Amino acid sequence: MKIGIEGQRLFRKKKHGMDMVALELIKNLQKIDNHNSYVIFVRPDEDSTCIPAAKNFKVVTLTSKFGYPGWEQWVLPRAAYKEGCDVLHCTSNTGPIFSKVPLVTTLHDIIYLESISIFKKEGTWYQKLGNMYRRYFVPPVIRKSKKVITVSNYEKNRINTYFGFKDDRLTAIYNGVGEHFKKIADKKTLTSVTKKFGLPEDYFFFLGNTDPKKNTIGVLRAFNAYNTAYPNKYTLVMLDYNEEELDRLLNNIGAPELRNNIQLLGYVPNAELPAIINQCAIFLYPSLRESFGIPILEGMACGVPVITSNTSSMPEVAGEDAALIVDPLNTKEIADAMRNLVEDRMLASVLAEKGILRAKEFSWKAMAANVLELYEDVYKELKTAP
Repeated sequence: MKIGIEGQRLFRKKKHGMDMVALELIKNLQKIDNHNSYVIFVRPDEDSTCIPAAKNFKVVTLTSKFGYPGWEQWVLPRAAYKEGCDVLHCTSNTGPIFSKVPLVTTLHDIIYLESISIFKKEGTWYQKLGNMYRRYFVPPVIRKSKKVITVSNYEKNRINTYFGFKDDRLTAIYNGVGEHFKKIADKKTLTSVTKKFGLPEDYFFFLGNTDPKKNTIGVLRAFNAYNTAYPNKYTLVMLDYNEEELDRLLNNIGAPELRNNIQLLGYVPNAELPAIINQCAIFLYPSLRESFGIPILEGMACGVPVITSNTSSMPEVAGEDAALIVDPLNTKEIADAMRNLVEDRMLASVLAEKGILRAKEFSWKAMAANVLELYEDVYKELKTAP
């Protein structure tokens, strides 16, 4: 069987959630499958060596004069057909409406189908336009796909409610957590990362972005409440966040002075994240809506206490007692969770230990094995179809 995998963004230097999932899928398929052949379709960009070489894996770089839509709707399906692919796996929520090659589509979430307006203040124009594109193209792509993969039972139920599947085309396959996310005993590694990014001695770590669902404003309100009660005890460390947007949010909550207690690190390569997480007092992930929530597992695997939300898929991923579960819309509840973990070191220690065990239940290798089985099922169905 020849399997095409859409990896349009895999070569970009600053990879994000869906990019990392697709990359881990490819790397782990290389470890477990030397029987089938694969063609990975990408756009040219800086990180052209991120996909390891393997004799049954071919990387095809495609370009388009018409940006993302032209690449996906026109260039990709033609290339997959030309390469003789039996199946084309589109990994990032969308795919070509007209494809001669049978589709498997990973639908991470349907947030953009539930509630989206181009006129809302929240989110960037890039995010809004991307969501409008998905809102138009996703329904016909999903209805045409031979199989649809999503990443949690919560999201499976949401998708099924929206599309009303009457067959077994929709499957939930859990994401994993990278093996490099773990407790780090090597002090030289920790010290090196501390110096490189100028990490403070005591900090909470928040992995958010400008997407409204990440609840950045809720975290800032809660941290402000905590910092008001216990001034200058901790710094809030954030990653690649827009400085102007941060100042705007702080002004909105009436706490511009809180900027002195926030440190922005800029973009951090995934390989260096574990050392940053390892040294935080609390890992904050009280998002408003997630289809899975890989960072929850990353924080747990690094052996630090995690605060996450009681909404959508997050309790499903975090488990019953391996994290502090809060209402992400309740500022006091988030601030109280911070205080509890700082003051009750036994609670923090127990959560950290349980979190490590919980994270071990998820692996990219298991995810890849499940996806491979799904490819094979699709191929068998196609071969036996009348």
